[in-house]
Amino acid sequence: MKESIIGSLYCPECREILECEVSRIERGEIKEGALICNNCFKRYPIRNYIPRFVEEDNYASSFGFEWNKHVRTQIDKFNGTNISRDRFYRETNWNPKDLKNQKILEAGCGAGRFTEIAIETGADVYSFDLSNSVEACLSNNGLAENLHIFQASIYELPFQKEYFDKIFCFGVLQHTPDVRRAFLSLVPYLKSGGEIVVDVYRKSLGSYLSPKYYLRFLTNRIDDEKLHRIVTRMVPKMLPLSIGLRKIPVLGRYLSYAVPVANYKGVLPIKDENLLEWAILDTFDLLSPKYDNPQTITTVKDWFIEAGLINIQVTTHGVIVGKGTKAYVGGIDRMNLLHSMKCF
Repeated sequence: MKESIIGSLYCPECREILECEVSRIERGEIKEGALICNNCFKRYPIRNYIPRFVEEDNYASSFGFEWNKHVRTQIDKFNGTNISRDRFYRETNWNPKDLKNQKILEAGCGAGRFTEIAIETGADVYSFDLSNSVEACLSNNGLAENLHIFQASIYELPFQKEYFDKIFCFGVLQHTPDVRRAFLSLVPYLKSGGEIVVDVYRKSLGSYLSPKYYLRFLTNRIDDEKLHRIVTRMVPKMLPLSIGLRKIPVLGRYLSYAVPVANYKGVLPIKDENLLEWAILDTFDLLSPKYDNPQTITTVKDWFIEAGLINIQVTTHGVIVGKGTKAYVGGIDRMNLLHSMKCF
């Protein structure tokens, strides 16, 4: 943790500013220590450079397991693709030249696939995750000068309100127990005039025909290590079957869809030798989460309206992508807000 952000961190419990007790400094950062609240007497440890505001055992533990198991799989600089970069800019539509020195909050960093893209812009990036995947994010991105990693709950963040110029949250909301509350929990930390972009799985009849929703009744009750061993054994058999079925004219796509394996052949620009690794990772990702709550476009639009955001855009890119701007205080009333929305 950088000493420069001491004084910017607040107790998630009582909202009082935290003081820092330093035990060890290495490489110019606080490696070990604690953040202390003198109001409610809570102590939050700093371990391996990362402030920890939650317990290690939580509902996102499967994600911590998978990202520490597959640390580099989806990181552009290691897999030789621009998959994460393209998705980041497609969904945000942000100009990297405009992000320099802005404060950006990344909600749910995982192994840091989008963290890498954000820090390259020169923005001051604050990345957190509920799980211990923060360790993988640190491993992939190091102690970058403009990066702050912390472990926290999306529902209880350790910052003052209206602190960030930009907020993004990709691949996370559907895996929270209360998706609406998770989204609304982020908005207060956005400055007036700031932008928030989120994505979430789309709810449809087709989505519930996915075999993962039937299998997860069993698989998310299996220990992560054991489930990963099962997936590692089964995917090498299922992936060729899925690829073969997809070649059948007309019906092939639907037949392939019935095979419970993540098949990116011809879908993403992944080298053939890396397809199996991606398939194992994302098949585990399909089957292991405790929560998987897809949403409708209408529901996502309603969240943005409820949050009082303007310039709202809700689109689909496979997943639902929502984007909005926080109105300046006193700058717009309710009627004007409704007229200012652009929903697609």
